[in-house]
Amino acid sequence: MTSTADITKQVAQLLIAKGWTLALAESCTGGLVCASLTDLAGSSDWFERGYITYSNQAKTECLGVPAEIIDSFGAVSEEVAKAMAEGAQKNAGATVAISITGIAGPSGGSAEKPVGTVCFGWTIQKTQAEKMTVCKTMYFTGDRQAVREQARDYAITGLIELLQ
Repeated sequence: MTSTADITKQVAQLLIAKGWTLALAESCTGGLVCASLTDLAGSSDWFERGYITYSNQAKTECLGVPAEIIDSFGAVSEEVAKAMAEGAQKNAGATVAISITGIAGPSGGSAEKPVGTVCFGWTIQKTQAEKMTVCKTMYFTGDRQAVREQARDYAITGLIELLQ
């Protein structure tokens, strides 16, 4: 199994090779992805900034997520993940951004969105005219920390797939 350190090194290598920078918008992971990536020496060469936007108000104020999207789809939705990623990328002036919003538990879940539901967004601004955003919902199991760690690893692995 690939370790978190191995996949973060791979992200760094890919971003450096392309001359791209990264921004993050995290909710349920609370900065876990930022911490993992900035554990690497030299990360300041490619890591632009991270936003921890736990509350809906923070998502709106810091990332420009329209309140109507949160009201219509809920904070844990691909629509919000997309707006978070695109807001982080734009505000940071980064080439690439990742967003994560979910329900880590042990409470807060529902029949429609159980604990372990996590929505991701990855956006890449390849050129001024070419932007690509991909979103995905995953369902993780385990306790709060396990859900957060699985979300961290999935977010980073998803970025590697897009960068290759």
